[in-house]
Amino acid sequence: MSGAFFRVDKFVVPAAAREEFLVKVMMTHKLLEAQEGFIDHRVLEQVAGPGEFNFVTIAEWENTEVVERARATVAAAHKAANFDPQEMFARLGIRADIASYKPVAA
Repeated sequence: MSGAFFRVDKFVVPAAAREEFLVKVMMTHKLLEAQEGFIDHRVLEQVAGPGEFNFVTIAEWENTEVVERARATVAAAHKAANFDPQEMFARLGIRADIASYKPVAA
């Protein structure tokens, strides 16, 4: 898929897990920033409203092809750091909704 591409991840993070979660998210986003095709990212924390997800991360990429290369690089870095995101989610009681999005044409 060509054109702008977004990875939007939403998380339910228990209060006791907040600090560890954010350390790992920031570590991962530092890796993303260095990847070819990376445009921008945001880490958002809910401050009001009835929504279920209290954290949202949004990463913007040039296209899907660069995302696939970045995903492999991040997976290798996580493995080298002995970090398993799924294990952390299970251990800390974090639930995630992870998806990719494209802009809607007007």
